[in-house]
Amino acid sequence: MSEQTQEQGMSQPRRVVVVGAGMAGVQTAVALREQGFTGTVTLIGAEPHQPYDRPPLSKAVLLGKAEGSAFDVDFESLALELRLGCEALAVRADAHVLDTSEGPVPYDVLVVATGAEPIRLPGAEGVPGIHLLRTLDDAERLRPVLAEQHDIVVVGAGWIGAEFATAAREAGCGVTVVEAADRPLAGALPAEVAAPMSAWYADSGIDLRTHARVERVEPGAVVLDDGTRLPAGAVVVGIGARPATAWLAGSGIELGEHGEVLADDHLRTSVPDVYAVGDCASFPSRRYGERLLVHHWDNALQGPRTVAANIIDLTPAAYDPVPYFWSEQFGRFVQYAGHHTSADTTVWRGEPSGPAWTVCWLHGSRLVALLAVGRPRDLAQGRRLIEAGTPMDPDLLADPARPLKAATA
Repeated sequence: MSEQTQEQGMSQPRRVVVVGAGMAGVQTAVALREQGFTGTVTLIGAEPHQPYDRPPLSKAVLLGKAEGSAFDVDFESLALELRLGCEALAVRADAHVLDTSEGPVPYDVLVVATGAEPIRLPGAEGVPGIHLLRTLDDAERLRPVLAEQHDIVVVGAGWIGAEFATAAREAGCGVTVVEAADRPLAGALPAEVAAPMSAWYADSGIDLRTHARVERVEPGAVVLDDGTRLPAGAVVVGIGARPATAWLAGSGIELGEHGEVLADDHLRTSVPDVYAVGDCASFPSRRYGERLLVHHWDNALQGPRTVAANIIDLTPAAYDPVPYFWSEQFGRFVQYAGHHTSADTTVWRGEPSGPAWTVCWLHGSRLVALLAVGRPRDLAQGRRLIEAGTPMDPDLLADPARPLKAATA
């Protein structure tokens, strides 16, 4: 807490403004109330919709099984002020003012929770039939495309591409997925782990094309750099996301090489009285010895508790979670916990050609990450073992019939 805030003669600031009405922003506002904050909390969201959760957009909302995914939060009873359809434009840190499309908003503490925005396909601006899948409006535009069972080309075989391709096949669409790398999830998983997942596409009736780069998109077609022309009633682009932080230019808030806010281990930014949480911020992990930028739902759920605790308490709490995410794709439940880049040993539990298997990554004898396909018990036990830093026995760990908690050294 800054000297300016303490000089108010209060144990808490009077006005907290949260920019971003997604999971991270809403949970920050809720956590402040849960932890006893009695001042003003203003939640600013650029979209006009009631704040909503994003994971259902690529599943139930997209397939018409749900009309929306609004958070089950009674904002009025929690005395949380919502300003929707209000875009953040700039921060004047010295004046403690947030400039928005609806005018200036003063704050004592500001929380940046603007998330990430999808990367657009270069050269495809203005071409009809190109879609992203990040917002409720995106899902609403895509719903009739699936209902009409168009032939669809998905650009990118990452997590969102796989989930959308799964939904499109369920809707009866013909689906081709083009990926510039040599395998799905090339940016997320090592080759030997991601390679077996290629078969999931064919098994689902999807044409996966790797080493395939998009040359251009035309109305009704995608043209690859080798001249191949793929018919496309619609094109869905899922080639990654970047932190939504361009509006912070000139604020003095330090950004990293990916445009993310460089938060400290208490999720404070380089500017006094400004925090950052969720997809828009990276943080140093003592557990993994490096700075982490985590674009997943659980990070947006967990981080706000640390932010709220630090805002209202002079005893700071550090943030060092075991990252976690899950994905439903091609009839499989895929879960990942930890961070595997420091691993020096990989241990398989089960055959990757089978319906259920797990990959464990060790650094020395310590479990640092695992990927579980159809083995939720492995994930639950492994996550606790990562948190505890428990030494593991690789030979015992390789036995898929043995519970992870019984494979300790």
